[in-house]
Amino acid sequence: MSEEDFSRVCSKIDEEKEFLNSVSQKIWNNPELAYKEEQAHETLTSALSRCGFKVQKQYLLPTAFKAEYTSKTGGGPVVAVLLEYDALPNIGHACGHNLIAEAGLAASLGVKAAMEADPKVAGKLVVLGTPAEEGGGGKIDLLNMGAFNEIDVAMMVHPSKFTSTFPPVLSRLSINVDFKGREAHAAAFPWEGRNALDAAVAAYQNIGLLRQQVKPTCRIHAIITKGGVSPNVIPAESRLELYARAETQSDLTELTDCITKCVESGATAARCTASIEYKHKYHYLNLVSNKIMGTTYDYYAQKLGVIPTDFPLGSVVPTGSTDMGNVSHAIPSIHPFFDIGTEAINHTKEFTEASGDPKSQGPTLKVAKALAMTALKLMRCPDTLQKVKKQFEADIGQGL
Repeated sequence: MSEEDFSRVCSKIDEEKEFLNSVSQKIWNNPELAYKEEQAHETLTSALSRCGFKVQKQYLLPTAFKAEYTSKTGGGPVVAVLLEYDALPNIGHACGHNLIAEAGLAASLGVKAAMEADPKVAGKLVVLGTPAEEGGGGKIDLLNMGAFNEIDVAMMVHPSKFTSTFPPVLSRLSINVDFKGREAHAAAFPWEGRNALDAAVAAYQNIGLLRQQVKPTCRIHAIITKGGVSPNVIPAESRLELYARAETQSDLTELTDCITKCVESGATAARCTASIEYKHKYHYLNLVSNKIMGTTYDYYAQKLGVIPTDFPLGSVVPTGSTDMGNVSHAIPSIHPFFDIGTEAINHTKEFTEASGDPKSQGPTLKVAKALAMTALKLMRCPDTLQKVKKQFEADIGQGL
């Protein structure tokens, strides 16, 4: 990769840093929930139009968008940079999606500047606005609607308290359980009842015991959202809602089977029934980070001073789930995490503050530059693109 590309990318992003920060701050100051990101949609599409992209508003979804810039020569790969911009209830941008949007916009400006300066850069840059990552599964919707059909590779970055090019992002399945029993007077005729709350509690306790025997990479989170209406009425209905997470699809299948048995045995013990709903619409797959793309990104990130966090041997690496995992099972993808200089963890009020702090700007623009250089590498080097695709086929073939 030429030093000219690196210089152009860095210069363009640095030149636009005040504008990029203003976009980020506008999104941060106006947090919007999944599928309702109307102001963020308008802010980002206006910014992309201002910068010379061909923009499609409300692309397939009301708050999704697609912006394109095609090289003068035509041909080459279609590279997608993904933006997120939804917030969390009550605590705003506690996952820093305003910074994801800023980094994606910055990277796109850097790539476009290099494409404009050198007609030999062949390819199409697609800037894809993806709503509803926080529980809605916007990327899953877009996948199902064909948004990624003509895209060769996809990439984005995510703010955190640590830096990792290959973060261990887990698969996640939402499971809801409705227990049915029979009402009765809790004092006069308790033997006539079937306590659905007991069924939920027994299932919850079974799951707690199961946690001792699952892999360290597995996670189970459960809450009881319905447990009765009055202490003197034996509850006829209760509800358990939970997430199951695992490193691979096979691990998730095994974990789900174990959870199902915990639920069924809890219902049996309380002489109740259990109706189990596996919410596949919100099934976030594990992230398959493409090694070739990731190594390329890592080279430029470290050149810019972005150093991966060194986790002590035996420590638990922070993890979660994202609908970007579903994209990574469809096309070669990367989703690096980057440290924004905070000790706060994601999904907290403290991280909300960090994502709007001026000191987050330096790290955000550095990873944007690395992302842009990764895209340009794939546009300039057909051999690298072929290696990326072969790596993807091998990863998916192994069932990662």
